[in-house]
Amino acid sequence: MVNQEKVIDIGFTHADFAALLDKYDYHFNPGDVVAGTVFSIEPKGALIDIGAKTAAYIPIQEMSINRIDNPDEVLQSNEVREFFILADENEEGQLTLSIRRIEYMRAWERVRQLQAEDATVRSQVFATNRGGALVRIEGLRGFIPGSHISTRVNKEELVGEELPLKFLEVDEERNRLVLSHRRALVERKMNKLEVGEVVIGTVRGIKPYGAFIDIGGVSGLLHISEISHDHIDTPHSVFNVNDQLKVMIIDLDAERGRISLSTKQLEPEPGDMVKNPQLVYEKAEEMAEKYRQQQLAQQEALLNGGVVEEASEESYEAVSATDAGDGEDIEEEVALQEA
Repeated sequence: MVNQEKVIDIGFTHADFAALLDKYDYHFNPGDVVAGTVFSIEPKGALIDIGAKTAAYIPIQEMSINRIDNPDEVLQSNEVREFFILADENEEGQLTLSIRRIEYMRAWERVRQLQAEDATVRSQVFATNRGGALVRIEGLRGFIPGSHISTRVNKEELVGEELPLKFLEVDEERNRLVLSHRRALVERKMNKLEVGEVVIGTVRGIKPYGAFIDIGGVSGLLHISEISHDHIDTPHSVFNVNDQLKVMIIDLDAERGRISLSTKQLEPEPGDMVKNPQLVYEKAEEMAEKYRQQQLAQQEALLNGGVVEEASEESYEAVSATDAGDGEDIEEEVALQEA
């Protein structure tokens, strides 16, 4: 007896199967981050399997936040990793992917975190321009305004040098990453300085509002109101550039990278800085000790509920005014490097 097989019609055609695949096909949109497998590396790009109908493509310029010459510097065959969908399907149904965009987003997240921590970072200068110097932080291009480069060498000679830096501005929307070499040095120097301490400095610049004094590689402001108890029309009447003098530290502002100085507080008698500056320098340590004792007495009076006469805010207001000017300088320098 011959067995006959019974053919069962399940009612499921190739067309039905294709329609089912379409129904459960993944939809990919620009901006999505997906997992993919590298299955073909080409000289200027690579094909990536992300589960779409057609293999996605990543061009070499999208493989890293840093410049690379060959895809195999970043990708290996059969490697599985995350990719950012950069562009929708082209006429061939192929998506364009990016690794650079993922690194870019994570780099901005990292520098925001570093700024929040008030961290000091180190980076090598790779170029200079009219406004300042260029560095890379977490792969992002950062700018150091010329006014925030604290060095005696020409900025062109800084290329290849590694500098300590603090963050001034982190703005992903405007693609602005601005840093300060000066602030990093000031912070490091401030850790070794104290209010009431007498230091020897050199006049490096004179402005109508005061003199900038170099104290061991960082700059402090000797405001015109802190030069003498006597009225002074211009700091030029008391100092010349490259003069050496003794000054006392009256304020350390690490947040703004500012050191405020005074010779007025060192005067044995009002007006001595104008009439006899050498006497001021000879008596500097003695007068500084009196100043420190007065400060301690004021603090004790405050703790005991006493009323202490507030010190004049004139110098601090003036320093704030110079800060505003400094901000304008930074904007000009950033504009120069973006031009």
